[in-house]
Amino acid sequence: MRHRPSVLKRWLQFCAVGALGVLVQLGALAALAGWLGCNYLLATACAVETAVLHNFAWHERWTWAFVREGGGGSALGRLIRFHGTNGVVSLLGNVALMGWFVGTLGMNREIANLAAIAICGALNFASCDRLVFAPGPAGTEAGVKPSFHGGRYARK
Repeated sequence: MRHRPSVLKRWLQFCAVGALGVLVQLGALAALAGWLGCNYLLATACAVETAVLHNFAWHERWTWAFVREGGGGSALGRLIRFHGTNGVVSLLGNVALMGWFVGTLGMNREIANLAAIAICGALNFASCDRLVFAPGPAGTEAGVKPSFHGGRYARK
């Protein structure tokens, strides 16, 4: 069983997966709207969903692999929580922040988009780390019994 990596390492892995997710989303949008001629709104929704599934798969296998390996619940449960947290924050948060940054504050669209991605990314990391991929029962570390023994949690 893998040990629980530091928060910094998980954050860096999260950012790497997110960067790949942006490329997946842009590629899916280009393929669906550009090459296949789909409506841009439908293509956007499909591209976002493609990126969400891509990111979940990488987080499941890499960023938070220690949770899966330590018996941290079902993958389907984590996928549902991922969609309910990261999917909602990404869609609604980016739209709301862009409206405020550009519409109210008059920020440059590209700078505003980067700021919205950064803010939503921080919220998404927190929700992944504390809710979606919460290790073990009642927030205990994967592979650690919840009983107190000898001043430390005892390994299984």
